[in-house]
Amino acid sequence: MSEALTPSDVLPAKPRIGLFVTCLVDLMRPSVGFAALRLLERAGAEVVVPEKQTCCGQPAYNSGDMADARGIAQNVIEAFADFDHVVAPSGSCTGMIVEHYAKLFADDEPWRARAEDLAARTYELTAYLVDHLDLNNTGAAFDGSATYHDSCAGLRELGVKKQPRTLLATVDGLTLNEMDEAEACCGFGGLFSIKYPDISGAIVDKKATSAEQAESDLLLGGDLGCLMNVAGKLARRGSKVRVFHIAEVLANMTYVPAIGEVPSGSPNEGGST
Repeated sequence: MSEALTPSDVLPAKPRIGLFVTCLVDLMRPSVGFAALRLLERAGAEVVVPEKQTCCGQPAYNSGDMADARGIAQNVIEAFADFDHVVAPSGSCTGMIVEHYAKLFADDEPWRARAEDLAARTYELTAYLVDHLDLNNTGAAFDGSATYHDSCAGLRELGVKKQPRTLLATVDGLTLNEMDEAEACCGFGGLFSIKYPDISGAIVDKKATSAEQAESDLLLGGDLGCLMNVAGKLARRGSKVRVFHIAEVLANMTYVPAIGEVPSGSPNEGGST
């Protein structure tokens, strides 16, 4: 007589996910973090937000400050050591961990091994939802149209392209209008926009034009840095295109003010300072 199966023999265990919130989300747009949490839990994951997490270290790394970048990376490696997978609502921060952490420890074998282990467990949000959790119904609805910006890091470092569109196709009532040059840079590039403001401004101007010509209600993307940059340009042009992180739309959180939008009733409403 065969031994009776227990529920754990039949049902796969929930993956235990460490949510890497990112600096910009934490400081500028917490709703993106809550949206990511909602989506991961809806797809069946157990999600934890480690209190020890800080920046991914990318600003220091891009500035050539390798000593501080290594210290920050070590903190991140420690903070996310005990999770099955690590997920971030940002292709940029995910790309830093996946593509660059091991390089920081090229001459330090123990830490390089730990960096490679973390890299192998780290994923961008939409890629993880589609490729690993098989989320095929977000339960989201939006009566309108949207266009999508492919951020440089998510697209070029991680190959994230189809996944966000797969998820948007499940949003009831949403029409996706592809903009011209959706894969073109937005001009932000972190420190690039500070060091080369004229070039950055020209690039984001072209991106804003592409977004407006797509004749959509929303501009969506997977990286808050890109979205804040384009939202600022659109606002200065008086555009009616509203900007959201894709996670907010997928989690039915478009009731929050759009990125760069002044909340109704705010002291700054109407342009006062």
